[in-house]
Amino acid sequence: MKNFFGAITVIAAGFLAGVVSVASAADTIVVSMKGPGAGNPFWAAVQRGAEEKGKELGVNVVVLAPPTESDVAAQISQIEDQLAKGVKGIVIAPTDPNALAPVIDEAIADGVPVVFIDTKGTNAGVTYIGTDNQAGAALAAKHICDNVAKGSDVAILQGIVTQSTGKARADGSHEGLMACGLNIVAEQTGEWDRAKGLAVMENIITANPNIKAVFASNDNMGLGAIEALKSANMLDQVFLVGFDANPDAAESVLAGEMAATVAQNPYNMGAIGVESVLTLMKGGKLAPVIDTGTVLVDKAIAADYK
Repeated sequence: MKNFFGAITVIAAGFLAGVVSVASAADTIVVSMKGPGAGNPFWAAVQRGAEEKGKELGVNVVVLAPPTESDVAAQISQIEDQLAKGVKGIVIAPTDPNALAPVIDEAIADGVPVVFIDTKGTNAGVTYIGTDNQAGAALAAKHICDNVAKGSDVAILQGIVTQSTGKARADGSHEGLMACGLNIVAEQTGEWDRAKGLAVMENIITANPNIKAVFASNDNMGLGAIEALKSANMLDQVFLVGFDANPDAAESVLAGEMAATVAQNPYNMGAIGVESVLTLMKGGKLAPVIDTGTVLVDKAIAADYK
């Protein structure tokens, strides 16, 4: 897998029109994630990618995150604080793109370059680096369609749909499942959280005892749903596909619990985010979108994601 990730980095780097040079020690880039890396392998990988790329390029990287992915006010406050401290560049996954737009505009007006990672913002002209989430969710839906009988009851565990990531995954999975003739009986949010995913899945099971498949918009919710299915003695009856391919999900796939998950490249989001904003700091240009790619991870390749 290291060679695969390396190849993605090289490909993505081809989208950078400017030349990245080693930064001065005084340069500081803030990487603002939607949630803390502790307890969330996805954000931990983003942080690792950003910090390692910063070390490689000689730039000081400060990684911040609100306490939870729904704490929009905390993320805004963190960005405002960093602007007051004179940060030179911002890499951000906005918790709420509309709410974050004014502070992003403020940064740009102050001459601080910005790139979005993981979640697209609403600010015009700002490059997005990350996954085509709608295409990734459609990939998951196709895998469900290929393995579950037409007309079966299925459910979607949504993320936070006010975020572009959550909406794209909700839309991609809904369209894919409907197109192949499956019956969507529930579309409920677990807010990206494992415990909430468990609770929502319990409610879905109670209301829909004949459910045959679930798409979970991230692995945290998917793993919570697996716990609910185990408790209901329904694990062998429900085909569940997640999204993120974090190590815990890969283990679950190998154990025959989750059927599959969709891999992103969070490490590269962090690394390419830092590299890209440094390109802007040096006067270079970026493509509007840098796609870090998706791949379906089933039992055949899940060991590569542990």
